[in-house]
Amino acid sequence: MEPRRPVEVVWERGDPAEFSVNLEELAARVLDGEGAPRARRLVIVVTDDEAVRALNREFLGIDEPTDVLSFPYEGAEEFPGTEELPWGEIFVALPTVERQAAEYGLPPAKELEHVVVHGILHLCGYDHTAGPEEEARMRAREEHYLGDLGPAHGHRTP
Repeated sequence: MEPRRPVEVVWERGDPAEFSVNLEELAARVLDGEGAPRARRLVIVVTDDEAVRALNREFLGIDEPTDVLSFPYEGAEEFPGTEELPWGEIFVALPTVERQAAEYGLPPAKELEHVVVHGILHLCGYDHTAGPEEEARMRAREEHYLGDLGPAHGHRTP
């Protein structure tokens, strides 16, 4: 049996018991399906709008919250005290996810699954902002892992 993928979920906001989703298993399934490096760690941080807005402003120059931000580790960062080379980090703004779920008429857990898969696909090199073909390619991968997302459901870019 292969070793379990190193996926860590940090809940800074919200209670994981309120969501009927196992983000570790979902992330591992997507990472395996996309052929991501098995030995490298993925961190998913479920946080608030303010934290994601600050990251969006600092790293992308966009002073707005968004539902999910993905940050690949490209080897330049140093992580004292760890021998494990991280692969990436995803930040999820839970209040934004909950608002979007209400707008789409979905359970919050389903929208949470969607933004986590979306964030992982960004780490795997997908970019829905690169044009209609790439957007369709990324959407097809999301639906591969999650099923039909419906015509009104899409990822917003600030």
